[in-house]
Amino acid sequence: MLGIPMARWLLPKHDPWSTPFAETLLSQLSLAPGLHILDVASGHGIPAFYLAEQVGPTGRVLGIDLSAGQVARARAIQGTQLPWLSFACHDVRTLPDELPLFDRITGNLSVMFFRPNREETLRGLIRHLRPGGQLVLTFPSLGTFDSLWQRVDHELLRRGHAAERERFHVYLAERPSAEDARRWLAALEMTGISVAEQPLEVASGDGPAFLHHPLLRGGFLDDVYECFEDQHQADAMMTAISEDLARFAPLIALRCAMSAWKGAVD
Repeated sequence: MLGIPMARWLLPKHDPWSTPFAETLLSQLSLAPGLHILDVASGHGIPAFYLAEQVGPTGRVLGIDLSAGQVARARAIQGTQLPWLSFACHDVRTLPDELPLFDRITGNLSVMFFRPNREETLRGLIRHLRPGGQLVLTFPSLGTFDSLWQRVDHELLRRGHAAERERFHVYLAERPSAEDARRWLAALEMTGISVAEQPLEVASGDGPAFLHHPLLRGGFLDDVYECFEDQHQADAMMTAISEDLARFAPLIALRCAMSAWKGAVD
């Protein structure tokens, strides 16, 4: 990233989740002015705004997201600035054929949205990557919040929730690992493959602060609740777990960044 001017669109310091993952993404990404970049699962623009400023007016950045609300929020933040940046609603699993080729394809916290067939979704993405182009994606990899999941598993077993525990294990087994990422990239004949993991501690209080944590309840804890048909049982179990935070703290996420090139690495 040498020679690129200091960005005004800095990654937001107040975002304890998206920003650390974006920093991991940027540490793997080769950037230069004039590049055309596709940013998938772009959300409200972390790191699409940063990328747009780095490529400058001779470049182009297209951020896509399945959520119309996220796209609208990103456009509102953008206003009339960075006119070479645009946002659109697309499902990364079914990209339109008319989408052009890009020099870089990025996706912060994106791989979880590639279900059910992540390798096939990657294959579709790579179709829109120029020869010699780079793909960099981040995701919370298998092992994220392991201490919590061990505590949940113990409580499911102790309370005799056999069916719920079986569903819970299916959720855990479905989470992608760093080794999965290496395997996908190798199967797709990418080169210069790099898959790196970095820990990220997520702070939380106990009780209601844990149960309503904006990150945990917005995604990870919901997986536990979805294992239950009786939500009263789920509430009772999760309340007990939330009051026992000391037994599974700290909460450690694994930031995984997968990077590879299409064809020979420059």
